[in-house]
Amino acid sequence: MNAVALAIATGFGSGFFPIAPATLASALVTLVVWFLVPVSPVVEGVVALALVPISVWSAHQAEKRLGHDAHPIVIDEVLGQWIALWAMPRTAVWMGAGFLLFRFFDIAKPLGVYRLQSLPGGWGITADDALAGIYSRIVLALAMWIVPLVVR
Repeated sequence: MNAVALAIATGFGSGFFPIAPATLASALVTLVVWFLVPVSPVVEGVVALALVPISVWSAHQAEKRLGHDAHPIVIDEVLGQWIALWAMPRTAVWMGAGFLLFRFFDIAKPLGVYRLQSLPGGWGITADDALAGIYSRIVLALAMWIVPLVVR
């Protein structure tokens, strides 16, 4: 078992938190994104794209030791939450909405999210959370478009 893969897959140990490790990982990502100096959407997108193979690889390796889609594997939440918050305004309302929407789509697994879990190895672990992040970001984009129309 590759120690580096296990460290990455478990969010550097945060996945071993005894209560709701996926939610904790999502919260930590939200805090990191919120407090980062805003960078360009291109850089944030490149980070998201780079996280895909890292997530697939590390989750696949960790699954060999921890079991199929084990709770301590949270790199998929890191990716999904990052996608949900991609290029969002760094305010409590938008960061909180992004966090809640991602957790909803990750837990409820609607609109094909559930079926992606059946992909083999790290792909199944990663793909459902990536799609949950995409759905969350779409809802946030719609909200960002609608809110100014309503608040006038």
